[in-house]
Amino acid sequence: MRDFIQALPKTETHLHVEGALPYELLEAWRPADYPPNPPFRARSYRYRTFPDFEKILLDAALPWFTTPERYYEACKVIFAKQLAQNVRYVETSFHLPVTKFINVPGPEIIAAIRAAVPAGLEVRIFTGMLRSDITGDLRPTINQLHNWDGLAGVDLHGFEQMPTSIETAEVWARLRAAGKVTKCHAGEFDGPARVREAIELLGVKRVQHGVRAVEDPAVVRLAAERGVTFDVCPISNVGLRVAPSIREHPIRRLMQAGVRCTVSTDDPLCFANSLVEEYTALALELNFTRAELAQVARNGWEVADVPSTVRDAALTEIARLAKG
Repeated sequence: MRDFIQALPKTETHLHVEGALPYELLEAWRPADYPPNPPFRARSYRYRTFPDFEKILLDAALPWFTTPERYYEACKVIFAKQLAQNVRYVETSFHLPVTKFINVPGPEIIAAIRAAVPAGLEVRIFTGMLRSDITGDLRPTINQLHNWDGLAGVDLHGFEQMPTSIETAEVWARLRAAGKVTKCHAGEFDGPARVREAIELLGVKRVQHGVRAVEDPAVVRLAAERGVTFDVCPISNVGLRVAPSIREHPIRRLMQAGVRCTVSTDDPLCFANSLVEEYTALALELNFTRAELAQVARNGWEVADVPSTVRDAALTEIARLAKG
């Protein structure tokens, strides 16, 4: 099974650049501040609350990400690790407020990430913002995102229980009209009503996580009927107590109900996970079959922003492996 998982041509569609900062870079940079194997990177670690998780992430990531060059250095390692796992397509986002923190325009960060992309890997770069940013001092920047070259799309992330401004729908519609993909975190730290809001109010086809939609069959049906994709992160969901364990994770129920689900790592800095490990956990703990794992891989390629020839080649390869 491990050989099969490695051989699958995979996609990663829910990855935060800052949350994917390779911990070994921090160890080498400041060994006194970043000791080997901190408790929060143990597989058994459970974050008490989202603010606790966010503090650990930001305390580790923000001292590093101070220049475009640091984004380049981190992404060189991030992307090399993905190639080693036979990941061929990535959608990754950087945190838009960082542009204000370090006084660097977003397009410069995009260019730095783009420069780190190796041959053999397709990368689409998103930016992510908090629900409160739309009404804050980042609004002038947000109003220009539809003009940013090299920006594939925008994500609404952060503490989900924060209210979503009604103004977001207009901004998201403008971004889509400009050819940008819009995403929204929902159904992680709040219930299925937030998934419905993301689909009906914001008009997104890509929900990040979405797993708590399972609490309301009507929302699951809505997602399936609208062709919405949930970019699911099982190990993250367990580490953040969204799901009690991989064995009790709802991804299979969502897929059986007709919701397209992809699998990604979310924030490997905080969970010490890899995409191969995500697939392996589904196989070992949730008894996913080869056919189910192949469907997860297929789902990623179905939403990937690639030429049809590239998509068809990946799907053909997955079908061959699944038969073998």
